[in-house]
Amino acid sequence: MPTYPAGWSVAAARAAITTDATLLMPLLHDPDPAIRIHGTYALAAVTGLDHMVRAAFCTRLDAEQNPVVRAALIFGTAEVTRAHLHEPTNVWMSERWRDRTEAPEARLAAAIGRLCLTSEPAPAGLRAAIDDLVTYERAQAMDDLPWMAAAGGGDETGLRRCVREMLCPEQPDPAEHDDPWARRT
Repeated sequence: MPTYPAGWSVAAARAAITTDATLLMPLLHDPDPAIRIHGTYALAAVTGLDHMVRAAFCTRLDAEQNPVVRAALIFGTAEVTRAHLHEPTNVWMSERWRDRTEAPEARLAAAIGRLCLTSEPAPAGLRAAIDDLVTYERAQAMDDLPWMAAAGGGDETGLRRCVREMLCPEQPDPAEHDDPWARRT
């Protein structure tokens, strides 16, 4: 398979983030939730430092109170783990979505993370949890996360599109008037 210049750019960006990962780590503790979210997003792109970054995300998660930032830390953990497989993290994701003491946004991120980390079919409990956790308001709040913003498009929030494509890939993109989860303008 040929390598294209766009791939080179992505590889160069990932290498630069990896080189400066220690400079980005303090962003996980910034007072501004948006900075913590974007710091997590940037650090999730590292290569070769997956154990260090995963540990930093888990440490921050232990202290994090903001439910959307908690979701970002879980998405970041899933992204690092998808790039650098780590079976204990797969188990951890499953425990997180089942944990009813966890913030709903974080449980939902863990459920999506679990779907990203395995090719196994989603267990019935995971589907039920997603059905229970996905609300219009939560979908809107989670669109503040770069992962969900990138997944959105057309008439769907990123969360709704992500869930639809992962659990029901045969479903076509819904028309806005047919879908109660559609992005409102």
